[in-house]
Amino acid sequence: MNVTLEQAQNIIAVAQAKAVEINTKMNIAIVDTGSNLVAFARMDGAWLGSADIAQKKAKTANWFNMDTKALTPLVQPGQPLFNIEHSNGGLITFPGGVILKNASGEIIGAIGVSGSTVDDDHAVATAGAGSL
Repeated sequence: MNVTLEQAQNIIAVAQAKAVEINTKMNIAIVDTGSNLVAFARMDGAWLGSADIAQKKAKTANWFNMDTKALTPLVQPGQPLFNIEHSNGGLITFPGGVILKNASGEIIGAIGVSGSTVDDDHAVATAGAGSL
């Protein structure tokens, strides 16, 4: 099962509302379980360079079946996944990528958010994912 376009658009709307609430501008990407882009939004004034980062955060979360925030400590020097971000055509292993699960707990894709601090990115992604 994959995230639908309707679900993706709703997730983006909730994520955008959270971004407005915390006074930031975000790039928001939704991917399905194959890491194919389902929906994307770049809020007016959001950093152009963050568009790619948002998509890579979503793909990274999806490829490893975990939020990118959980990967962050594992990729530090001396840790088991150090330098993994150089694989798969480039990964983003800091917060802002969150797994999407349906009501049955099955992974149906991921959201990636970029445009502010990693804490803000994670908050906005989590808000979007929570709309499911």
